[in-house]
Amino acid sequence: MIIDLPRFIASERPYWTELESLLNKLEADAAFRMSLEQAERFHYLYQRVLSDLARIATFSSEPEIGRYLESLAARAYGEMHETRDRALRFMPWRWFGIDFPVVFRRYIAFFWLSCAVTLVGVLFGGGVIALDPESKPYIIPQQFGHLYQTPSQRVKQEESKKDDSLAGNHATFSTSLMANNIRVSILTLGTGILYGIGTLLLLFYNGILLGAVTVDYIQSGETLFLLGWLLPHGVIEIPAILIAGQAGLLLGRTLLGYGDRNPLSVRLRSIRSDLAVLIFGVVVMLIWAGLIESFLSQYHQPVIPYVLKIAFGLSEMILLCWFLAVAGKNQEQSPQL
Repeated sequence: MIIDLPRFIASERPYWTELESLLNKLEADAAFRMSLEQAERFHYLYQRVLSDLARIATFSSEPEIGRYLESLAARAYGEMHETRDRALRFMPWRWFGIDFPVVFRRYIAFFWLSCAVTLVGVLFGGGVIALDPESKPYIIPQQFGHLYQTPSQRVKQEESKKDDSLAGNHATFSTSLMANNIRVSILTLGTGILYGIGTLLLLFYNGILLGAVTVDYIQSGETLFLLGWLLPHGVIEIPAILIAGQAGLLLGRTLLGYGDRNPLSVRLRSIRSDLAVLIFGVVVMLIWAGLIESFLSQYHQPVIPYVLKIAFGLSEMILLCWFLAVAGKNQEQSPQL
């Protein structure tokens, strides 16, 4: 029973306003997901409004307050019993600008494992080339036949070009690069279905290629050319492949079910939206990398000074690190309600 109505309204209104604010967020943004703490608070506020509604019903002189509380209770009930899946709604900017870095950080351990496996491959591939330069044709696939030249020969050839060999073909060339890299990324993720073993092997192999090419150019004294050639697109392309590996390892761990006794179907449903967000982010990164490789990386000194290309690549790397580390911080603790 309410003895002092004005005092009751004054003391309870902050709770009503807080619940209304949460409801407005949920209704305005279909992809908004409450944290566990927010969900618990939401339930508490809903129960409190129901209690207040029952108490205010004894005052026929306050119909407006009663209708307001009825509206809040109905909206809260509708949100609590919502059955539509919010997670997979396609919202490109939110997926890349917020969800992608948040999900990336949530499974950061798999990213570091992806980096470690690739680094082992780099050391292996670089070591093989350092010890036996003639083994290059056995390591580098035929599709990269231009790398069979000695680095000095290739640098001389590239720097002596008088005309633009890609003139009028930038769109075709960049599209082929994107398609190839996206195919490799999806394969890296998809082979995670082999309990992560396929993903580990592909990451190791990619590391071998990277290490072999790097050591080959450094040994030939063409480090500046290497940096100017690889950095502009590589600082985006390589992390994208590593993130695809992160997704593949997440899939492998989920299939193994280590530390999780839920049925496989439940485990897969719990990560499906996260896998979609990761591979979407990877695709966006590879589209950018393909454009940069076509319009910038393929042009060498004296057309574009290596210093400018290296500076551009380092700037990209700093921005990418900042984006993955900071973007979406306010959504960090966001398990689905």
